[in-house]
Formats: sequence, C-alpha cells, structure tokens
Amino acid sequence: MLKKSLVLMSVAAAFYAQAQDVSVIRNTVDAYSSTPMVGSAKFNAMAGSNGALGGDASSLLTNPAGLGVAISGEISGTLSVSGNKNTSAWAGSSINYSKTNTDLGNVGGVLTFPLMTETGWKFINVGVNYSNQSLDNYVESPGNSNLIYDFDTNKSSSLSGHAYNRYGYLSKTSFGVGANYNHSVYVGAGLNFFNASIDQYDTAAFNSLQNGSTEYFSKQNTPYFERSSGFSATLGVIGKLNPNFRVGAAIETPTFWTIDRNYNFYNDANLGDDMAYEGRRFTSPLKATVSAAFVASKNFSLNVDYTLGLTKPKYRVDGGAETELNDFFKDNYKNLSEVRIGGEYRIKQFRVRGGYSFVSSPFDALTISRFNDAGTSSVDQSYNNLILNNRNLLSFGLGYDFKSFYVDASYQNITSKYSNPFLRGVLNGNTDSAYYSPSNIVTSDSYAVSDVKNSRNNFFLTFGWKF
Repeated sequence: MLKKSLVLMSVAAAFYAQAQDVSVIRNTVDAYSSTPMVGSAKFNAMAGSNGALGGDASSLLTNPAGLGVAISGEISGTLSVSGNKNTSAWAGSSINYSKTNTDLGNVGGVLTFPLMTETGWKFINVGVNYSNQSLDNYVESPGNSNLIYDFDTNKSSSLSGHAYNRYGYLSKTSFGVGANYNHSVYVGAGLNFFNASIDQYDTAAFNSLQNGSTEYFSKQNTPYFERSSGFSATLGVIGKLNPNFRVGAAIETPTFWTIDRNYNFYNDANLGDDMAYEGRRFTSPLKATVSAAFVASKNFSLNVDYTLGLTKPKYRVDGGAETELNDFFKDNYKNLSEVRIGGEYRIKQFRVRGGYSFVSSPFDALTISRFNDAGTSSVDQSYNNLILNNRNLLSFGLGYDFKSFYVDASYQNITSKYSNPFLRGVLNGNTDSAYYSPSNIVTSDSYAVSDVKNSRNNFFLTFGWKF
C-alpha cells in the first residue's frame, strides 16, 4: 500500500526526502554537464576520437589545436538520423518506446591562411562548428495492480504506470583559431556557445478499483519548461614526437549556464494551481582531455582520447532547492570519465573508419527505500546504477574522396542500462513533492524502481567541399 508510514530512507539518499524531482538530477548531468559530440560523419565514425589528429572543424569538439593541422580550407554539412529506444521493466512487465528524429546534426568549416614568413609558423587557421543533438527521451514504466493507494475509505486506486517524458535539444556553436609551428607543434583556442531547450514531464497514472477509470497525476513543480544558454572556452595543444606519434592536451572551462524556467505548481495555500517562473545559474564541471595518436602512414591512423571532469556540477544558491542539489552532487557525484578510441584506414580514395567509447557512471552507489515487486512492502536497497549509468558506444563508417568533394557515412550504436526511480513524493510542512490530479493527491515515502535499457542507433551523412 502507498502510505506515508513506510520505511525511512538511509542517510546516503536523504536528498530524496526533499522536494527535488529525479528528472532535475538527470538533466543536470545528461544535458547541462555534457557536451554535444555530434560532429561530421568521419568524427562520429571514430567515436569522436580525434584529439591528437585534428584537421577539420570537428576538432572544436575536442581540441581546437586540431584546426592548426589543416593545410586546406573546407566546409561540410551533416544530416543526422537519431533513433532512441527505451525498454522499461518492472514487476514482470515491460514497455518499449521508440522515436526517430532527423535533423541537421553538424555544420563546420575551416579557412587556412599560409604565413609567408621566415619564421617557423606555417599556418594560422580559423574554424567554426555547429553541433546539434536531440534530448528527446520518453521512459514509460509499467504499472503494478498490487500497488494500491487509498485516497479515502470509499476510493482506492492501483498504479497503472509512470512516465518521464522529455522533449528538447542541445546545441554548441564554436569559433576557434589554430596555428601550425613548423608542422610539429599545433596550438589552438576556441569559444563555445550553448543553447538548450527542455520540456520535462513527470506523470503517474492510477486506475480506480471502484469503476476502472484512469486518473493522471503530475509531480509538484512539473511539467517544467527550460530555455537555457551558456558559454565556455577551450585551449589545446598537439605535438609530434616523431613522424608517427602525436600527443595532445586540451582543457575546457566550465560551461556557465543561464536557465530560465517556467513550471506548474499545485495546491498553493494562496494561489491554488498556477504557473511560476524562476531563473537559475549553473556551472558545469571543468574538463581536461589528453590524447595520443599513431599515424603509420597517410593510409592508417589511430587515436585515443581520455576526458576527465575536474570539478562537480554546481548551482548558484538562490534558495533551499539549489542548496539541496549542490549537497547531493557534492556527496554523490563521481567526476566524469570518458575513453574514446578511433581509427581510419584509406584504400586509395575509399575510407574505412571505426571507433569505441566508454563513459563511466556519474554517481556513487545510492541507497533508497523502494517497493518490492509485489507492491506490499518497502525495503532499503543500494543501487550503483541509479538514474544514469555507464554508456558504451560502437561506431563505424565509410567515405569516398572525390578530391575537391567528399562523402562520408557513419553509424553509431549507444547502449546503457540503469535503474529508474519514480513515484516518491512527500507532503510535509514546507516540503511538497507529491503528485497532483485536479481532485486528488498521491504521496509516498518510497520509490518504485524499474530497470531501463536505453539503445540509440544514429546514422550520419556528410557532404564536404575542400578548397
């Protein structure tokens, strides 16, 4: 039974006793603390691994020093077809949901300026890159007829399902400059401008045991609608150890976000149900990337990137909500860690590429109070994959160089499995995270937790022109 007198949560998850929505935590990491990595089809085929290779505008996504590697100008555009599938399982049932988006994924260009001087400086190159990705993600978890909520003595309902529904996009526009010193050392700098749009819903559905009708409930302060912008700067260097080996390093400042949010609230003592506005300031983690590349010849190259987050997400404190968020990330967030490996082999004018990347889980193990599958009681359980988890990416691609023009195509498969908590909502004094319908309120001291498998299949097609 969904009652307020269930087992208390452990100290490790005390954050969840407050009014924050799980989706706020997920979006903080998944959207505002990540960097769009949709580059050209070549970049995507190599899993975004080019930190010590460079040579085109996609370098602005990893190491702007790669702009200095270019010896001719070029411009390209990339069509992106992204498929997202979630399978959510709980209490012996599962629900699948798939969605495909087609959009302009990337546009980039480089202008090269040879330096006719007697010094070692050979080129000064200027680049611009626009990267765009969908944030759409719908996670619907099954219901459980054994999980019953008593509204009063004459009305009881069973949980028929829950959904986190997110619509939106994340884009990054970068401007950079790179320089080539004696074809052995390359340096670069970039400015990055971000835009994000997030519409987030958190909805539970209950079926009446009396007449079978379905009633829908929204979590307090949802749905919310965020329109956000941010900026960061990047510095990088690439050096040739010898004709076959290169190393690179880059550092990207935190992204400084301005978040404008509108949200629905319910059951206010003075205003009832209405909409409110708030502005937030958020700082994403500082990131550093080190790279190494092996260039056997003009026909084969291999690159490895390692990116590490050096700080933690942080909100400017304007009230209790930001303090709670900061305390949670301070105690439970693990610094971002990502490895990317990519290679290219050339057969005359044909190109064959492949890559792999691994992103570690962003959170330490968390212990929460959850309902058992029978829905009859709650227990404390520790999860090492709560809300988000490790992500694996496999990619490959083909290309053909027509000298002045080129065409590239690539495919990515991205998978992740995580435990998805939902339904917990309390109504206690100044803390209100309950679920509301126009006529009823649902509160719960415990979570229901589904197992989610996320699979993304992305296709990219790039047309480019060299000049």
